Amino acid sequence: MNQTRTAPRTLAEFMAELQASRDAEWPAEQLRGHAELRGRLVEQADPSRFVAPGDVVAPFALPTAGGGTTRLDDLVARGPAVLLFFRFEACPACNTALRGYQQTLAPALRELGVELVAISPQVPERLVRVRERHGFDFTVASDPDHALIDRFGLGFAPTDAERDASRARGVDLGEILGTGSWVLPYPSAVVIDQAKVVRFAEVQPNWMVRAESTRIIAAVRAAATAHASITERKGS
Repeated sequence: MNQTRTAPRTLAEFMAELQASRDAEWPAEQLRGHAELRGRLVEQADPSRFVAPGDVVAPFALPTAGGGTTRLDDLVARGPAVLLFFRFEACPACNTALRGYQQTLAPALRELGVELVAISPQVPERLVRVRERHGFDFTVASDPDHALIDRFGLGFAPTDAERDASRARGVDLGEILGTGSWVLPYPSAVVIDQAKVVRFAEVQPNWMVRAESTRIIAAVRAAATAHASITERKGS
């Protein structure tokens, strides 16, 4: 019997499914406003300030959902680490993307012994919900003062007029995050090697686009190979 091999799903496919459901359910005006907002974010973004390969990452410690702390030193103790930045636990696009990463990225990293951490500026007690909702087996951490987000150049915030309009719709982002701040990160994926150097960084101001797992895994493998080569040369 012939069996058809199913190719792994891509993050683009996960996000396309979400957009298709919105296309079917949302009124045209809402779809247009959503697309225009994402377009403005892309236009206003300044890539020159984004974290980039070659950057050295200073130590950090972040509180985790459910209690505890995740530290850079621990994350890279045995190999590279992967950081995924997302908006907040109730963000539909972030839920879709993280669910995609759970299926397409987390298993490969687990086999490689690589740490995966998803990071949001939302307070840790609220992030517990997204971890439990999808049964994530990777760490979900909080950057409540958005210090790491700012250091990586990922943060953005709405204008005063946009905040007023959001509050008029009954949406207060500062309350949702639990911090009073309206700063969110652009969805991003960052690979950091054992020398605490960034080996891969993809920042997407359009929150309906996410870094593909295949690219992240390739960067992780390259970082691990490079570290092994350096270690071997030092030992010879």
